[in-house]
Amino acid sequence: MKNIYITDLDHTFLKNDLSVSDYTKKIWNSYAQNSIMSIATARTYMKTAQFLKGIEINAPMILLDGALIATMDKKIIKTTTLGRDATDTIIEEGWKFGIYPFVLALEDAKNLKESFVHDRVLNKYQKEVLSRYSTADNIQTEDGIRGKEENFKIVYMGEEELLRELQEHFLTKFGNSVKYILAPETYTGCYFLTILNKDADKSHGIQSVSEAMGFDLEKLTVFGDNFNDMGMFGLAGMSVAMLNAQEEVKEMAKIVLAHTNEEDGVAKYLEGLKDA
Repeated sequence: MKNIYITDLDHTFLKNDLSVSDYTKKIWNSYAQNSIMSIATARTYMKTAQFLKGIEINAPMILLDGALIATMDKKIIKTTTLGRDATDTIIEEGWKFGIYPFVLALEDAKNLKESFVHDRVLNKYQKEVLSRYSTADNIQTEDGIRGKEENFKIVYMGEEELLRELQEHFLTKFGNSVKYILAPETYTGCYFLTILNKDADKSHGIQSVSEAMGFDLEKLTVFGDNFNDMGMFGLAGMSVAMLNAQEEVKEMAKIVLAHTNEEDGVAKYLEGLKDA
C-alpha cells in the first residue's frame, strides 16, 4: 500500500512570501508517482490552486480548515458548512463586540466558486488582509454583512484579548454546536477566531480523504505548524511539526524538524527518508 503525505500550507509548506522553492517542488513531485500526495489548509480552493502551480497533488485536498474537500480539477467531494440562519446569528452576536467577520462561502457548487464576503466596517488587520486580495474576483463588500446559503467559515481578526472574550461569549451562547479555532495570525501580528460547522476540521477532512482514496491512516504522514493541524496529528501514523510550529503543536508531534518552512523543512524531511 502506498504511503500518504499531507501537508499544511502556510508556515509549513509555503515560505513566508507564499512561494514554494524549486528544491521543494523537485523533492515533493519526486514522491508523487509512488505515493499519495495532498494538502490540508485553511485557504480557499482559489488561493490554494494559485500557490500550488507546478506541484503534484494526486488526492482530494482538505480546504478551508476541512469545510471543503475537493480535487485540483474542481470536483467537490464533500462540504461541511454553516447555514444562513446560524451564520447571521453569529454575526449579530459578534457585532455586540464592535467587530464584523469575514465570511467564506460557497457561491457556485457546479464551478466550485467561493465568495469572500466582508462588511464595509473593517479593522486594521482586515484592511491589511484585503490589500493582498486586491485582484481577486470573489471579494464581496456589504453594508451589514449577512450569511449565504452555505458558509464554509466565519473568521474574526483582532487583538487576542478581544477575540478570547468573543470566543467565551460564543461558547456561552452556542456551546459546542459549532467549532472554534483561536490562533495567532503571523502575517499581520494579530489573532484570528475561526468558527466552523462542528464537523468541519482537518481531522474530519483526513477521514473523508481516506474514505475517498481507501488508504490506511497508519501509512499517513502529516506536516503542520498551528493549532488547526492538531486534529490531523492525532489521526496520522506519523505527525511532523516544523521548527517554527506553535509549542503545543510540537508537543503533540511525533517528530519536530530541525528546519523551518523558510528552510524547506518538509522537503528536507522527505529527502531524508530516501537516504534512510
